[in-house]
Amino acid sequence: MEKQTFAELGISPDLLKAIEALGFEQPAPVQAQAIPPGIEGRDVVGQSQTGSGKTMAFAIPALQRLEAQKRNVQVLILCPTRELAIQVCEEIHKLTAHMPGVKATPIYGGASYDRQIRALQSGAQIVVGTPGRVIDFIERDLLRLDNLKTLVFDEADEMLDMGFKDEIDRVVKVVPKDRQTIFFSATLSGPIKYLIESYTTNPVWVKIEHKALTVPTIEQRYYEVNSRSKVEVLCRLLDIENPRLAILFANTKRMVDDVTDALMARGFAVDRLHGDLNQTLRDRVMKNFRNGNVEVLVATDVAARGLDVDDLDLVVNIDLPYDEEDYVHRIGRTGRAGRSGKAISLVSGREIFLMQRIQRYAKVHVERHKVPTREEVEGKRADTYFELLRAMLEEGNYKNHEDTVQRLLDAGHEPTQICSALMHLWIGENGRESEEILEDRPRPEKGQRAPRDQEGGGGERGARGAPREYGPAGGGEDRRPARREHRADAAPSPHHTRMFINIGAVDGATPREISGALYRACELPQGTVGKIDIYAKCSFVLVQNDFVETAMERIGSTKLHGRNLRMDVAK
Repeated sequence: MEKQTFAELGISPDLLKAIEALGFEQPAPVQAQAIPPGIEGRDVVGQSQTGSGKTMAFAIPALQRLEAQKRNVQVLILCPTRELAIQVCEEIHKLTAHMPGVKATPIYGGASYDRQIRALQSGAQIVVGTPGRVIDFIERDLLRLDNLKTLVFDEADEMLDMGFKDEIDRVVKVVPKDRQTIFFSATLSGPIKYLIESYTTNPVWVKIEHKALTVPTIEQRYYEVNSRSKVEVLCRLLDIENPRLAILFANTKRMVDDVTDALMARGFAVDRLHGDLNQTLRDRVMKNFRNGNVEVLVATDVAARGLDVDDLDLVVNIDLPYDEEDYVHRIGRTGRAGRSGKAISLVSGREIFLMQRIQRYAKVHVERHKVPTREEVEGKRADTYFELLRAMLEEGNYKNHEDTVQRLLDAGHEPTQICSALMHLWIGENGRESEEILEDRPRPEKGQRAPRDQEGGGGERGARGAPREYGPAGGGEDRRPARREHRADAAPSPHHTRMFINIGAVDGATPREISGALYRACELPQGTVGKIDIYAKCSFVLVQNDFVETAMERIGSTKLHGRNLRMDVAK
C-alpha cells in the first residue's frame, strides 16, 4: 500500500514549502494519522516514542491553526526537560521558515529570565517550556494564556515520572476550556489515562500497528557516531567493506544530496535517487547502478520503493527510518536468494532509542561496533592491493618493465625498496585522504577516569539518558587543560565566535603558527583572531563574528605541519 504524501494531509502551502525545504518526501506513520484530525481542531492522543517523528505530528496542526497577525501566546507545548524543549523549539523554527511574523520561544529553568521575558514581550505566539518555569512565569504574570488555542503535552508519561503532576493541573486550570489538547506519550495507561480522560474531549487515538514481518538472515550492526562524523565514518566503512553494489538510505532529499556530493568529492562512483528526479533520470541512474557504472546509490525510501537489484552486497542506514517496518524493508534488499548480505546503521544522538525499538520489533540483536580507525582502513586497503598484486603475478597479466627495474637496480636501490616505493605510489594515487573525527580520540586506560565530556566515547548519556552529540559543534570537545594558550587580541565573546580547528599539540602546532596561518591564508585583518586554546589533537580559536565565514571558506587552501586545515563553529 502506497504511503500518503504531506500534500494529501491538508497541510497549508507555507508549511508544505518548509517541509519540502527540509527534504522530507513522505510523512511518518504517526504524522499521517495525527496531522489531519489535528488540523481540524480535534483533540489527539498519540502513543509514540522518541524518534518516531512526533514533533511534526503536533507542531504542524498547531502552526496551521495559529493566527500570525495576533501577537499573543496561542500554542503552549510542555516538555519534561530543557533539552527536549530546545529541540522542539528548533524544529518549530524550521517549520515557520515561510510564515512571516510567527515566533516561537523556549522557556525553561536554569537559564536567565531576561532573555525569555524579552522573547515573550516581543510577541511570541508559541511557547515551548518545562512545567516548572511555565508555572513560574504564569504566577509572575509574565505568561498569559487567555488566547491559547492549542495545548500540547510532549512525552507526558515522563513528565509524570518526574513529578510534574501538580504543575500540569495548575497549567490546565488557567487555559481556555475550548482549547485543543494534544497528548503524546510512550504509554497510555495508569496516571496518563487519568490525565487524558480529564483534559481531552472525544480525542482521536493514534496508535501505529505494525505488520508481522520476518527479518532475513542478514549480518546487521550499528555504529554510534556524532552526526558530524557520519560522512567520514561512511567513507571508512565503504573502503573496508568494498562492496560491489551498495544502497545508502537517508530520510530526506537534502541528506541524499549532501552525502552524494561528499562521496563524489572523495572519488566514489556514486549517484542519487530521490523524488525530485524525473522518470528519465531515474531510469538512467538505475541502469548505471545495475550495470556497475555506479557502485553506490544514495536514496530515500520513496525513490527506492519497488527497487529490485541483484547482487546487492551492502545496505547502509545513514539515518534510521522513523518506522520499524521501513528498516526491515530497507535491509531486506540485500542477502536475497540465499546470498550473504550486510546491513549497517549509523546512529547518532537520540536515534539510539529508535535502534533499541527496531531491535525489539524485528526480534533481532543488532551488534554495536567500534568506528574503524584510519589505521584499520589503511591496513584493509593495503591487504586489498596485496591480493590484487598477487593475482596479477600468478596470472602473469602485466607488461614487462624489466628495463626500468634494472635501471633502478643499477642505481643502487634494493628490490624491496623499489617494490615499497611502487606500492606507495599505487596505493597513494588510488587512496582517499581521511579526516580526523572525535571518535578517533584515544579512550582512557582502564581505571583512569576520562574527562567529563569524553566519558562513554561516542555514546555518553546526557539528560534523560540521551546520547550526547559530539564534534566541533556538538559540545563534546576535550576540556582538559590546554597545553598552550594565546591570549593576544582576546575580546568579549559577544563579538567573537569560538572556532574548532583540526590541529593540536601532537602536531607540534603553536598559537603563533595558527594565528599566522589564519592571517595569511584567510587574509584576515590584524586583531581579528583572539584567544587560542591548544589541546592534544585540536585547537579552539576566537574569531571576530564578521570574519567567521571567510575563515571557514579560505582555511582549506593551506596546510600546517603537513595537515590540511579545517575549521568549524564550536559550541
